[in-house]
Order: sequence, then C-alpha cells, then structure tokens
Amino acid sequence: MDLVKLQNSLDNISFAILFATMLIYWVAAAFPRIPYLSILGSTGMAIANLCIATLLGARWLEAGYFPISNLYESLFFLTWGLTTIHLIAEHKSGSPLVGVFTSPLAMGISAFAALTLPSNMQLSEPLVPALKSNWLMMHVSVMMVSYATLMVGSLLAIAFLIITSGQKVELSGSSFGTRTNRNNHFVKLSKNLQLQTEGGNLKEIKNNHQPFPISTQNGHSQTAVLEKTQVKETVEAEITLLPERLNIAQILDNISYRIIGLGFPLLTIGIISGAVWANEAWGSYWSWDPKETWALITWLVFAAYLHARITKGWQGRKPAILAATGFAVVWVCYLGVNLLGKGLHSYGWFF
Repeated sequence: MDLVKLQNSLDNISFAILFATMLIYWVAAAFPRIPYLSILGSTGMAIANLCIATLLGARWLEAGYFPISNLYESLFFLTWGLTTIHLIAEHKSGSPLVGVFTSPLAMGISAFAALTLPSNMQLSEPLVPALKSNWLMMHVSVMMVSYATLMVGSLLAIAFLIITSGQKVELSGSSFGTRTNRNNHFVKLSKNLQLQTEGGNLKEIKNNHQPFPISTQNGHSQTAVLEKTQVKETVEAEITLLPERLNIAQILDNISYRIIGLGFPLLTIGIISGAVWANEAWGSYWSWDPKETWALITWLVFAAYLHARITKGWQGRKPAILAATGFAVVWVCYLGVNLLGKGLHSYGWFF
C-alpha cells in the first residue's frame, strides 16, 4: 500500500466531508423541521474523524514517529481533536446547533492544511534532535487536545453571545457556581413586618388587615387586629428571550462551561509536562520562550473564567465574553507566535 497516496487522498476526502457536513448543519439550523439532517451532520463528523485518524495512523507508519512534529501534522491532529470534542459536546447537549459553529472551524483548518500549505511542508521529515524523545507524544498531544477542547468550549460561548445578543438572561442549571438567583423575571418584595409586645400580649402585626385568633402567655385566646401596612414592591423588568431560544442559550452555556472545564486540566498537564521536557532538553524548566509565555497567558485567561463561574458565581454573558477572548488567545498561542517570530517551538513551521 502506498501510504503517501493514501494520505493525500484522505486529507482531501476529510476536507470534502467536513465541507458537506458544515452545509448540512447550516441547513438543519435554517430548516429545523427537515428530518434526519442533524443525524447526517453527526454522521459526517464521525466519518471525517475516522478519515483523519486513518491519515495520522498512515503517517505514523510511514515516518516511524508520532505525527505531530510539523504544521501539516499538527493541523490535522487539531482537526481530529475538534471533531472528537464536537461529537462529545453534541452527544451531551443533544443540540445540532453545536455543529453550526464547530464544523466551519474544522473545515477551515483541514482546508488550510490540505489545500494551502505548500507540498514541501506536507512531507514527513526526520525529527530534530530535541524532538527525539518520548515526551513528544505526551506533551504535544495533550497540548493539542487541550487547544481543541478549549476552542470548542469557547466557540459555544460565542454561540451563546450570538443567541442572546443585546439581551440580559438569568440562567438556571448547575453551571454557574454559587449564584442563587436563577429566574428570568424576578420580583423583589420588601415587606415591613413589625411585631411588638407589651406585657406578654401581642400588640399588632403589620401585614394584612384580616383578624385571626392567637394565644398569649396567660393562656387566653385573643383576637389580633392586623393593620394594613405599605408593602414595597420593586419589579425589575428585563428583556427576555423566547422560551425555545432561552433553552438553547442555557444548553450552550452549560456545555461550554463543562467543555472548558475539561480542557483546562489538560492544558495544565500539558504545560507541566512541557516544563519537565524542557529541563531535560535545554536544562531549564522555563525560559520565557514566546510559546511558553502565551501558554501561560492562555492558562490565566481560562483560570479566570473558571474562577469567575465557580467562586464569584458569574453566569451568562460576562463569562461568555471572557471565554470568547480565550478563543483568540488560544489561536495566538498555537499559531500566532510562530507567525510573529522564531522560538524554541518553531520546528517545521513557517519560519
């Protein structure tokens, strides 16, 4: 079997399937009553995932090392991670709307790798000495999976912002930390209940004006007169979503939080393993290389997101904006630093 031809066929097939899948998801979103479109979208994502896994496996057999050492390989590994996390998120949420946002990203990355990169950058090359280590699979694969997971979580947060554009929402569920106010409309009632006693006898209760019998300390039954008091009611009106749209927004918010909660520990493990590998390869755990610096920035952004949700009780648009910022930061960490300048992590990339 010619593994090179197999790879060239699979990368084009993957792009074609992802492109068709993206169109299916968009049509399903525009015409939700058409049956089986969401199932076709999920099936397309699963087939593309298997094609990319086969491509990476063939490249592994051909080159003899884990295929994640240059831009072409890392882009397809990232696409494989995105399609895998997409399938998990779609299964957990039960909403085909997930694919409306994740399929264009997966398709775009595969198109860039298969159609835009020059052919010499798509070839397998011998590893540089620093990469000939068992840490290559451990560190780089975990980092790439964490990027894919955080991207999907951030994309769902962006989808939430689009669904709730210009509107305030109060979400229910278990994904917003310690916050206790969970209603779309809420009414704050300030009632002045005064209970005064003289000599053990009840004098008055200000709440309503209906009398009712009570017992006092001497055991005799008396009638307490309830005088009307002023009840202050503060009603805060908010622009609310339609129930269907609110339900979709709540699903996106919950699954985004959980996906980011999965990606953050993966990113932490990847950074720690990278520091150990760096000490073995270069004699230093941390050298403030551009990639290391932006990995730390990425970690801080998503740590702030999780802290805001778990500890501060943020929910809704504010943490979603923070997650959307994290989407851009992940891309700068993954690709931007290699476009802007050289570093210790620039093997086989543009510069």
